Amino acid sequence: MQRTRSKTSLRAIVGTLVVALALSGGSLVAAAAEGDPVEHLTNGNIESGTGSWFAKGATANLSLGYSTRHGGAMSLKVNARTANTDGAYQNVGRLVAGESYTTSAWVHFRDAGDPTVAFALTLSDAAGHSVTVAQAPVAKGSTADTLLFTQIAGTFTAPTTDFDLKTARLAVETVGATVVPDIYFVDDVSLVGKVAPKPPRPVGTADAAKAIGSSNPLMDYEYGADPFVMEYDGRVYVYMTSDAYRLSSTGKAEYAYETNADGDIVDNSYGQIKTITVISSGDMVNWTNHGQIKVAGRNNGFGVSSWASNSWAPSAAHKTINGVERFFLYYANSAGGIGVLTSSTPVGPWTDPMNGAALVSSSTPGVNNLAGANNVVWLFDPAVLVDDDGSAYLYFGGGVPTGQSDWPKTGRVIKLGADMVSVEGSAALVDAPALFEDSGIHKFNGKYYYSYCTNFTARPNGLLIDGVTRTVGTGNIAYMVSDSPMGPFTYVDQIMPNPANFFGVGGNNHHAIFEFKDQWYVAYHAQTVFKEFVDNGQFSGVKGYRSTHIDKVSIAADGKISPITMTMAGVDQVADLDPYERIESETIAWDSGLRDPYTPTTGIRTEFLGTTNDQGMKLTNLNGGEWTALSNVAFGTEGAASVSFHALAKAGGQIEVRLDSPTGPVAGTVSIPAGTGTEYADYTAELTGAAGTHDVFFTYVGSATEGLFDLDYLEFAPAVAAGLADAVTVTTNGRCVAGKSYLVVTVGNENDVPVETTITTPYGAKKVTVQPGKTTAQTFATRTTGYAAGHVTLDLAATVAGQAVTDSVDSSYTAYSCN
Repeated sequence: MQRTRSKTSLRAIVGTLVVALALSGGSLVAAAAEGDPVEHLTNGNIESGTGSWFAKGATANLSLGYSTRHGGAMSLKVNARTANTDGAYQNVGRLVAGESYTTSAWVHFRDAGDPTVAFALTLSDAAGHSVTVAQAPVAKGSTADTLLFTQIAGTFTAPTTDFDLKTARLAVETVGATVVPDIYFVDDVSLVGKVAPKPPRPVGTADAAKAIGSSNPLMDYEYGADPFVMEYDGRVYVYMTSDAYRLSSTGKAEYAYETNADGDIVDNSYGQIKTITVISSGDMVNWTNHGQIKVAGRNNGFGVSSWASNSWAPSAAHKTINGVERFFLYYANSAGGIGVLTSSTPVGPWTDPMNGAALVSSSTPGVNNLAGANNVVWLFDPAVLVDDDGSAYLYFGGGVPTGQSDWPKTGRVIKLGADMVSVEGSAALVDAPALFEDSGIHKFNGKYYYSYCTNFTARPNGLLIDGVTRTVGTGNIAYMVSDSPMGPFTYVDQIMPNPANFFGVGGNNHHAIFEFKDQWYVAYHAQTVFKEFVDNGQFSGVKGYRSTHIDKVSIAADGKISPITMTMAGVDQVADLDPYERIESETIAWDSGLRDPYTPTTGIRTEFLGTTNDQGMKLTNLNGGEWTALSNVAFGTEGAASVSFHALAKAGGQIEVRLDSPTGPVAGTVSIPAGTGTEYADYTAELTGAAGTHDVFFTYVGSATEGLFDLDYLEFAPAVAAGLADAVTVTTNGRCVAGKSYLVVTVGNENDVPVETTITTPYGAKKVTVQPGKTTAQTFATRTTGYAAGHVTLDLAATVAGQAVTDSVDSSYTAYSCN
């Protein structure tokens, strides 16, 4: 049966099952009465883009068809198929065993050799069980009639045995085709029938994903993927795709999983990601969260880039231009182009130098129609290199053309202009064997290292590279070397397997190799935080929410990179934390974890102090029983006398400052009374025992369901060094000059170190440094013939045993007169 455009026929089929069933998309019909049949698919008519649909098969890709459609404005285009079982699917779940269901889809194809191909709707589960629920022959179409679609429809009974209906998914695929259609179009897909009652969600009791003393993942209270690392001014800045973040209707960066109409957390489609998360550290263990950079502004108006609808896989660089240090943030608009933002700081504010256009698009020379190469399938995953001479290069691309998984020829490099926001000449091919995605670049001993993720097509007999058969696995990181940043590059080896080999959870493999303080590292992502929920029984499998890790990289003198091991232990701390500098409260080494993804009040969060991340961040969503911690805080011999938190009081509570563990000795307790949540104030507590070097834990005491307070920053005050004030002497006397009186203050310093002294009198103040064993006399004019008795104050500051210490002296003086 073939029809064009009209959906009347489909509606007639299902109309007897459900009254006024809307086939315009959406999910389970919440208003249906108990036992009534409902539509199980979301976006079945493809009028909401590719949302809710996933590619089935190692190379299959989903996009949209416009001129080829059954009805409405668009259809789902499935291409890069290499097997009959490749196709498109949607998770359905909540079917009722033994109940009858009606399903339907409209299909068009025109590129295969067979004049007629059988298409099928199949129901499968996570364990690999599969049932064909509808099948029909589809005659090959043509470009002359792109509206000619064939219906596949049928009624089936949900399996009662040997099938996990909780993980059911409905797929569109082909059956027995001798020439598998590379491309087909599907539209107006439906699955109608009863829905099983929603089971209760398990209560979350998951442990923190990062163990105390370990360094991975960098954050376990938020997600972050596709990391790129930039070193600047003694710190490393990590820029990441903001998994589980979205921009609200008011422009707020919200922590939010993707969910269905029932509120269930579903697979991450990455379609809501419009921000980039940045964190930084000076020691590789204590990470300051600088929040989410609002990037994609298409259809929302809040992101800096008006042309982009998504922001994925960032990379960053800094360069001095005309004597001014500038920062550049490159990102991908899904797989459809690469943009750039600029700033005067590593965290923003950012502006769009392209005025609403992409830096690299399909029309950029060399992206498409490049001799000896295939067109770039996925225009994304940028990596930037600023060379020693100031020239800069951008690496990007990926994707696997049909049948060319061994040599996709979709990687590219292009030279950037001196301004870093333009390109010069044409992109060149980076001919990486088995390329999938994830361009990486670094320089070592004058050589240029291009690294990337291999694709997921199995090569059991190896791959012939430069005349030698090599093992190139699936989803691994491999690298190539060149004498020039533009190539050609020579393949060397694989260096980092897929995360599944280390953590039991796989997915895509994305990395960045960088140097910091004379050590090489690799940043990568893995689904280790979400795995805690799986291990806790809340989910049957991870759902694409990723977390960044860092591990060491070893590069030999001859330039060969040793195999890299992914770990949860991570890297060593490269410097102690100075407690006597202001510490942002969102600086965290470890924390109590997310606990329960379905309970918004569990797990700490970070939020903007203002409307954008560059205006500062705060630590929020703090509840009783939660904690955060700092690693290797060096208090010094004298130690800290007190700690002060700049906080916004809400329900109120206490902050216990504990040493060495969440249950360690309490060095002090900061009390924050209940407040209106409208005004920040400083809350202080004295400390005891905070000397030497310790891990410091802040445990939050109060309501487990109400937000206690928001924290902006904290400051430790050093204890006064013994003897600093005791070894300072103060004498005063009066003098008379030309009938006017003068107060003379003489200061002696018997300390072993210089003391910076600020002398404050009713007649002015002076600052002077008094050397060890010396005295100084400072004269203050009263401009009168005499002065009354009073006091003089000395504020003292010195560096003792490497620690800054302060003290004060108060001295009285008698009246004096020139008469």
